[in-house]
Amino acid sequence: MEHEHLEIRWHGRGGQGAITAAKIVAKATFESGYPGVAMVPTFGTERRGAPVFTSLKVSKTKIYDLSPISRPDIIVVLDHLLLEETDILHGLKPGGILVINTPKPLEAYNFDGTRLAVADVTAVSCRAGLPEGMVNAGIIGSFARATDFLDFALLIRNIEEEFQGRRASENAQAARLCYENTTVMGY
Repeated sequence: MEHEHLEIRWHGRGGQGAITAAKIVAKATFESGYPGVAMVPTFGTERRGAPVFTSLKVSKTKIYDLSPISRPDIIVVLDHLLLEETDILHGLKPGGILVINTPKPLEAYNFDGTRLAVADVTAVSCRAGLPEGMVNAGIIGSFARATDFLDFALLIRNIEEEFQGRRASENAQAARLCYENTTVMGY
């Protein structure tokens, strides 16, 4: 998947690692030849469990607009319950990609005109040896499966570097298992 410009919005809860996941993908994107990479985190009240989101903009050219994303190409959701609490899909471009960490099957969702990818990232990450709620590396695996945007080996290397000394192998395994266990539905 080659793009001149791509906007990705990451939604999670404080403590889930949405910002760390976006940071890992940002670094891999830069290493893949995108000189324009801008990450813009947005916090509400900064507390564990509170909704947070971060905007990740990538471009083949320099990025001047550092405002939060309003029309994303891709939305990544680290907690499916956020779909019921707020309008996370707001602004998703027609034909956009939605990646959800959910125990529900693909058929439980109906988002017309959206490419949908689901995985029980929470359960799969636990199987990889991570504590419950640590889903950021796993969601990167689901993101990779849904988008085919970045080289998966590069993402794994960046996950291992980010978590060096902090369960690096378990995080990398969570990403691999989530990649393998993500179900994707086309447009």
